Amino acid sequence: MTDTKRILLIISGGIAAYKSLTLIRRLRERNIAVRCVLSVAAAKFVTPLTVGALSGDKVYTDLFSLTDEQEMGHIRLSREADLVVVAPASADLLAKAANGLADDLASTILLATDKPVLIAPSMNTEMWEHPATQRNLAILAGDGVHRVGPDEGDLACGEIGAGRVAEPDSILATIEAMLANTSSDLASVRALVTSGPTQEPIDPVRYIGNRSSGKQGYAIAQALAALGAEVTLITGPTKEPDPLRARVIRIQTAEEMLAACLKALPVDVAVCAAAVSDWRASVPANQKIKRSGKSQHLELIENPDILGRLSAAQPNRPTLVVGFAAETESVIENATKKRLTKGCDWIIANDVSQKSGVFGSTHNKVHVIDEIGVEDWPVASKAVIAERLAARIASKIACRSIVP
Repeated sequence: MTDTKRILLIISGGIAAYKSLTLIRRLRERNIAVRCVLSVAAAKFVTPLTVGALSGDKVYTDLFSLTDEQEMGHIRLSREADLVVVAPASADLLAKAANGLADDLASTILLATDKPVLIAPSMNTEMWEHPATQRNLAILAGDGVHRVGPDEGDLACGEIGAGRVAEPDSILATIEAMLANTSSDLASVRALVTSGPTQEPIDPVRYIGNRSSGKQGYAIAQALAALGAEVTLITGPTKEPDPLRARVIRIQTAEEMLAACLKALPVDVAVCAAAVSDWRASVPANQKIKRSGKSQHLELIENPDILGRLSAAQPNRPTLVVGFAAETESVIENATKKRLTKGCDWIIANDVSQKSGVFGSTHNKVHVIDEIGVEDWPVASKAVIAERLAARIASKIACRSIVP
């Protein structure tokens, strides 16, 4: 076991605690050892017996167990792991951690650990958006605590919004990235990734935008960084936490994204996953446009073609350019035409119609189109798709001469 990576998984209270059982199984499948700590509230949702059976290790719950303090105290628990993961992380436990409170085993471990910490928040939307929670998150981020999620969607309370715990596959991908002694598969390779929507102003308070969450682009940036690439992520407005070991540049408009991409050159690989608005107002109003009881006419002009510019023959053209085609009909046919029109090497096609539920969700189904043909990938989490795409990129460029 000395060469085995070890996770200390803290499970806090909430209905999302049941997802920790899937996470434990996924970790064990990857030969990652898991030792678990249950808060008092968590034990109301999942039992120590179930958690212990899945983890194959003793489950710890009580700070004041004399036997445990003699055999395995909270200091040892906090320091014998390679990584401490809190999933789900309740608002209460986050507040304790942010303010240095230590009145139970979980909060005491978080105060005593000298290892990296990853949190996967889970709570009601109002709790998530409350200023106190946001202050606590800012404190934890300043203390170096990493975060994955939360997602948006249906909550156990019946409401819809942010606060849904990240899916086990997404948490697993982040854990593996944090545990990795960065792989050398893409060592010395510079990668550019675009992600998220753009927002094109109509007036000072309105804009043209879209429903992209940025999850897929962020996952790709994370996966490339995990393989050792030097990653620059250029992103429109999202709620996603920054990928580990990636340089993040935030923009709002398509023109700003293009300028940032050109400034980032030269790179070896460019993955254009952003949902860039095709149109913008020709002349955005300087003041808020008022209602007048009459029809308003908005003149639109085309935005710059970022994928086309990066794919065009030029001294700084990336060795490999990967585009995305978000389609609502004739997905493969339209994406194939787009690859030829833009001049990129690969196109990742996906169905973003309302029935697909891709925008904002944690899963995706894609088709990879290159000069050979079409690969149909099964439905998977966006983290898994990102890992598979990063591995395909690494395999492709291994056959080419890439100048550092």
